[in-house]
Amino acid sequence: MEEKELKAKDIPAGYPLCFNRECADKDKCMHYQAMLLMPKERYYGSAVFPTAWEDGKCRCFREKRLVKKAWGFSKLYENVPHWQKAEARRCVHALFGRGNGPYYRVHNGENTLSPKEQEEIMKVLARFGSTDGIKFDHYVTDWDFS
Repeated sequence: MEEKELKAKDIPAGYPLCFNRECADKDKCMHYQAMLLMPKERYYGSAVFPTAWEDGKCRCFREKRLVKKAWGFSKLYENVPHWQKAEARRCVHALFGRGNGPYYRVHNGENTLSPKEQEEIMKVLARFGSTDGIKFDHYVTDWDFS
């Protein structure tokens, strides 16, 4: 995957920060790396508490890594038989919870899908036919904050 520098603007609002300078995994942990980029003006927010440590391991450790995120559904239903497209769309839509907003924000690129979310959608589509050759409209390499 391509090289990309983690920047303060990449960190989602409310992402928990870790202040444990003694952690052996701090150089690989997204929570600690996010803390290093914290603006000086910020003086409160979510944090990883010391109680996250158990037997020398942090229960909140998140590996600092880039992943392939996706958005856009215009070609997603191409392999679904015409008579099942409405049901397939309803099932995919249900993965996003209530209301139309979350589904359409991903369809229009305002939000992106993690690799796990992409996989869940493909599992739903597999119930309606082959997923061979099915892709989302757009892909981007981005930081994994999940």
